Amino acid sequence: MGRHILEEAARCLQCKKPLCSKGCPLGTPINKMIELLLDGEMQQAGALLFENNPLSVVCSLICPHENFCEGHCILGRKSSPVQVSDIENYISRYYLAQFHPEREESESNGSKIAIVGSGPAGITVAFILALKGYNVTIFESEEKIGGVLQYGIPEFRLPKDILERLRSVLLQLGVKIRPNMLIGPVVTLDDLLRDNYKAIFIGTGVWNPKPLRLKGETLGHVHYAINYLKNPDVYELGKKVVVIGAGNVAMDVARTVLRKGADEVTVLYRRGEEDMSATKYEYEYARLDGVRFEFYWSPLEISDEGLVCIRTAKETDTNGNTKLVTVEGSDRLIEADSIFIAASQAPRNNLSGIEIGKTGLVITDEDGRTTRDGIFASGDVVTGAKTVAEAVRLSKRSAQAIIDYVEGN
Repeated sequence: MGRHILEEAARCLQCKKPLCSKGCPLGTPINKMIELLLDGEMQQAGALLFENNPLSVVCSLICPHENFCEGHCILGRKSSPVQVSDIENYISRYYLAQFHPEREESESNGSKIAIVGSGPAGITVAFILALKGYNVTIFESEEKIGGVLQYGIPEFRLPKDILERLRSVLLQLGVKIRPNMLIGPVVTLDDLLRDNYKAIFIGTGVWNPKPLRLKGETLGHVHYAINYLKNPDVYELGKKVVVIGAGNVAMDVARTVLRKGADEVTVLYRRGEEDMSATKYEYEYARLDGVRFEFYWSPLEISDEGLVCIRTAKETDTNGNTKLVTVEGSDRLIEADSIFIAASQAPRNNLSGIEIGKTGLVITDEDGRTTRDGIFASGDVVTGAKTVAEAVRLSKRSAQAIIDYVEGN
């Protein structure tokens, strides 16, 4: 075991009311995890984490820990917080490597459940239901499971061997996986219900990029960020690249582009550094990698030579309300070989038979019940793009709602 893991664990104050756990969307019992580790009970510590969060090993790597557990650690007020993420990752990887799951068996739990989409929400529900003995089939539109974990997060942030291990454990539990199967165009939700699936869970995420509707957006050197992350190696980008947007997806694209050989990558954002939706750590790592940032510039038009943008500024009226305005005559051209648009995503519009909101998100109650009996949904397809931890939290509720529904019918 790495010395720093033990040293970090030993720093934990074992607070009676741990703020770190309160800061975690899943309420991870961090003090108990650390206590078990220091007592030499690695298996118990791993089981504790997995039962609370089947994607603990993933969250330990990609959660915004500075906002969640570590950001609430009391030691962080005067020095540095306990590096909970490192401890959790070590325990979770150890546990997952040796995990041989066992299904519960009873006469009532052999019902068939369909899971549409194998991102964080779908994997979470699959684990919970399969461990309870339900016969789970996952329908995945891509070749591999993982959803955004597989196709939206770079290898340097989330090693894909973790997803292969999760897939292996699901198969050990008897979960059936149908890859390259997009539910909607050919096989519908009605078809699944016809084939005696007792419940359907939808966790299809948000995969349609939101266009900016700029002049020049259809030119050959313009790409959408979420599409690029699926397979960066098929793109020929040149040496100068501009990324429009300042969320975590924009950071992932910028850092990946540099790793793929670009000389210069610039992130353009119409607001300031303090307004970025990317986490502080992702922003700092992007700067460390050499990404350049142009704040208070808004895109106007894309040309063959690059991106035309205009200076913006914050303006406060007499009532104290602040708005963003453009500075007349400040437009300029940023030369670029390729331009990425990273302006958020929306769900695919391929499912029918359930009620969808104006933004394309599936309408559910707080436990993931859709407007149609027996069909449930959670994760980004319901909330829009959120963290993996938040998707897991909501999906645990949906899994229990599915169990209650199936057992009650």
